[in-house]
Amino acid sequence: MIIPAMSREDLRATFEQVPELYDRARPRYPDEVFEDLSALLPARARIVEIGCGTGQATVPLAQRGFRITCVELGAGLAAVAQRRLACFPEADVVNANFETWEPPHAGFDAVCAFTAFHWIAPEVRYAKPAELLRDGGLLVVVATHHVLPSDGDAFFRDVQEDYEAVLPDDPATKAGGPGPPEAIADLADEIAAGGLYRNVSARRYLWDVTYTADEYIAVLETYSGHRALDDETRGRLLGRIRRRAEARPGGRVRKTYLALLNAAERL
Repeated sequence: MIIPAMSREDLRATFEQVPELYDRARPRYPDEVFEDLSALLPARARIVEIGCGTGQATVPLAQRGFRITCVELGAGLAAVAQRRLACFPEADVVNANFETWEPPHAGFDAVCAFTAFHWIAPEVRYAKPAELLRDGGLLVVVATHHVLPSDGDAFFRDVQEDYEAVLPDDPATKAGGPGPPEAIADLADEIAAGGLYRNVSARRYLWDVTYTADEYIAVLETYSGHRALDDETRGRLLGRIRRRAEARPGGRVRKTYLALLNAAERL
């Protein structure tokens, strides 16, 4: 991902520019994530979800009978989530900043974040969920990474040429393409170091998504770093990537995702 010289607050607000595209293009999580999470929680658990986006993870949680309060910063994203969750009366979407949000009643069974935890300010990232949880409640963080296993699609090595041509000085370009999944560490050590939680589970999920050129460009259009580029630069970059994808056999690319689930009990 491209990370221009913008604040975390500005970058996380870029998703609000394209809520409908975000809902359509972003990949869903494997069912195994929700099955494993369900096994860790009591039936009908009360959950706060940090940064639900358009509800990609919320819908599977609601389908499993959990009572969910979603706290979403973006008004447009929250509106899409509200529409998708309209048939679940025990799923509520609150358009608010999680760092400053105060619920009428705390004592939640879990606070969950799906590819959103890193957007929370470091000084409250662990402390605020601890304030919302009951004794023994769970902090559940699912982080998603783009990785390149040994049998992964070479497109994601080759496409670095396009980033180097358009954004040679970008730190993400200099860092190179995606690494192997085994090189990605989970949050267990970081969680334990804070002294607020006890680690209870750490699980890993690897899966592929195959995209047409149009579908892959749509995904890139939802990434904060790409959205933060000016229109001309983003157009040049995505044009090169589109042409590279279209020139492949079948015009498709296979992207490998890694999700890391960490669950920790509040002390």
